[in-house]
Amino acid sequence: MDERTDALDEIDDGELFEHFRFEADKGQKMVRIDKFLVDRMVDTSRNRIQQAAEAGSILVNGEAVKSNYKVKPRDVVSIVLDYPKRELKIIAEDLPLDVVFEDDELMVINKPAGLVVHPGHGNYSGTLVNALAWRFKDLPLFNADDPRPGLVHRIDKDTSGLLVVAKTERAKVHLAQQFFHKTSKRTYQALVWGSPKIPEGTVTGNIGRSLKNRQVFVVFPEGEYGKHAVTHYKVLEDLGYVSLVECRLETGRTHQIRVHMKYINHPLFNDSNYGGDAILRGTTFSKYRQFVENCFKICPRQALHAKSLGFIHPVTGKELYFESELATDMQELVDKWRNYQGNRSELE
Repeated sequence: MDERTDALDEIDDGELFEHFRFEADKGQKMVRIDKFLVDRMVDTSRNRIQQAAEAGSILVNGEAVKSNYKVKPRDVVSIVLDYPKRELKIIAEDLPLDVVFEDDELMVINKPAGLVVHPGHGNYSGTLVNALAWRFKDLPLFNADDPRPGLVHRIDKDTSGLLVVAKTERAKVHLAQQFFHKTSKRTYQALVWGSPKIPEGTVTGNIGRSLKNRQVFVVFPEGEYGKHAVTHYKVLEDLGYVSLVECRLETGRTHQIRVHMKYINHPLFNDSNYGGDAILRGTTFSKYRQFVENCFKICPRQALHAKSLGFIHPVTGKELYFESELATDMQELVDKWRNYQGNRSELE
């Protein structure tokens, strides 16, 4: 029985790695695992499989094995591979990065809103990957033809906050497995329209591209399309017509928080893709309307920040945990709504 699954989703992060799973049948003859896999994986060289084994990314019954391991009947074999490199030349650019932590294996970055993570249509320079190509140009993992150097997860262009980047192949595989198996810890803070009736809950619903508009994603409640997605949320502060909410990702689908919050009728403030850039709660008074318009100008993006990030260090085994302050524009936005709450009568 053969199965292929995509992992790590946050644009989807599954686009970064291929995950394969094979189960040897009961009549399987003992054979080296590299030969076993190369016979089953089209267009994958034996050398690439052996490199994956050396990096610890081939598991048999949940345990890492080397390329000389002999496959036995009923063995469950899984392997994670970086996607083959695409023909896209990466331009190394000396761009500033807000580095929260760095050692020989990895780097944690506090990404500003507006910074695209990797080059793509319309964004071939000025991205995080361009900055990484410059910063790590002398490291073995990085080369000018790799469009995903060190990436194990991603966050949207207009989302601010924490992102981890691998500096070695060992770290890349180890971190990728943590995101795939959902052992990494990620929380976000979002300002949403309204206040959920249930202050702490879970949103579950398959997420996939809209069948009507390929630029956005939607929830398919019956599960006929899309990928399984789970978001846990908690209201941190009820600010009247908006709420500051903490979201914890159990999965990491494209636009997951934005889509799930819209699904429960609480779109992110100023999220133009999902209807949050209109006045969805409040009064019809002109002063209030002007107040909200000013808020849109203060934070001209979806109000979403990757607040915390936790994972196991790929070499030391130590649990690392990082938190970041809200981005300046989002903090100013929250403060403005807090002030509004205290002076509500004046604006209505």
